[in-house]
Amino acid sequence: MAHTIAQMTKNELSEMISAIVEKKLLEFIGDPDEDLSIKKSLYNRLLRQKKAVAKGERGECFEDVVQRLGLID
Repeated sequence: MAHTIAQMTKNELSEMISAIVEKKLLEFIGDPDEDLSIKKSLYNRLLRQKKAVAKGERGECFEDVVQRLGLID
């Protein structure tokens, strides 16, 4: 990343501002999901998916799922 704002690209500046705004919002209102819990079955499913992705396995292509479910006209 550039050293001064004047040297930043628009994208870098936008990313920096977004990160700062998100950080400040979390400071003011907190994490809305902080006290929530998830079902054990969902946790296990997410853990399996994380492990599969780590091994290089991937799910279905988004376009294939959309077509299979008939979401395109």
